[in-house]
Amino acid sequence: METITPDTGRDLAILDNIETDPDTTQATLATQLGVAVGTINWHLKRLVAKGYVKVKRAERRKLKYIITPEGLAVRARLTVDFIDQQFNLYRRIRAKVIDSLNQVRAGGYDRVRLVGSGDVADICRLTCLEQGFHIVEETTVPVLEIRNLSVVLHMGEK
Repeated sequence: METITPDTGRDLAILDNIETDPDTTQATLATQLGVAVGTINWHLKRLVAKGYVKVKRAERRKLKYIITPEGLAVRARLTVDFIDQQFNLYRRIRAKVIDSLNQVRAGGYDRVRLVGSGDVADICRLTCLEQGFHIVEETTVPVLEIRNLSVVLHMGEK
């Protein structure tokens, strides 16, 4: 399995966008991905050099990008790798939350406060509900704090 780095993640996003809209421009890609046009240009040159994308001139100043069969195969592999990494991340977060909730339960609590938002917080919320924990706003209960892609347990005072 290939690790999805910022570069491979960006390559995957570019390949997806080109497959959806071969007439897309570098400026459009840059806006969609939140990067500079020069960054998109660099990635496209790499993808062309590797044989994953072909460039055809559609008009005098307009280019058309075409994904090659090799590019489709790479896109499929990168997609599978990305999904696999996301599931692994989900399982690691869920295991951490279950371990934390076991500590909370051992401390005599059946409630926790959740601090943070986003996908990791959603995983925490679902895991708490599945484990029979109530999520409350009380400040006297243990806290599950979301820090980026990790969860930190803070035990409250009983």
